[in-house]
Amino acid sequence: MSNVAATGVRYFEAPGIEFIVEDVPAFSLHDAEDLVAWIERIAAVHEYRIAQLTFIFCTDDYLHKLNVEYLDHDTLTDIITFDNADDSDVLEGDIFISVERVADNAKDLGITFRDELHRVMIHGVLHLLGYHDKDLLSQTAMRRKEDYCLSLRTF
Repeated sequence: MSNVAATGVRYFEAPGIEFIVEDVPAFSLHDAEDLVAWIERIAAVHEYRIAQLTFIFCTDDYLHKLNVEYLDHDTLTDIITFDNADDSDVLEGDIFISVERVADNAKDLGITFRDELHRVMIHGVLHLLGYHDKDLLSQTAMRRKEDYCLSLRTF
């Protein structure tokens, strides 16, 4: 795990992937096993091995504090990804997701919370796979890759 500690309740754990709910007790994943299989499939398609992926679901306030402390960004965000891998073909990292931001974004986009959550989750994985979104061209490529990954869901 990164130097950012998650102290929440382990919601679901599989070899190499775990889901932690930090400070949103009303939140739960109804498809954790399917999510693990999907994320493993995405890693395999990219020829990566999963060492350890930790998804930490939290509030806006929790993620905002991380954004200020570790990235010096005083803004709300839906996701922060910390890459902990030492090898180029290994996925190892911590993906912090604001459940509140995901809910607001889903509402604004007119899509389900579940679909937006899955998009944000795979967005974090794509960052660990080397995809970026700092400029318009890379944002467009990232969105296409997210759509492709979402199309691979079988649940």
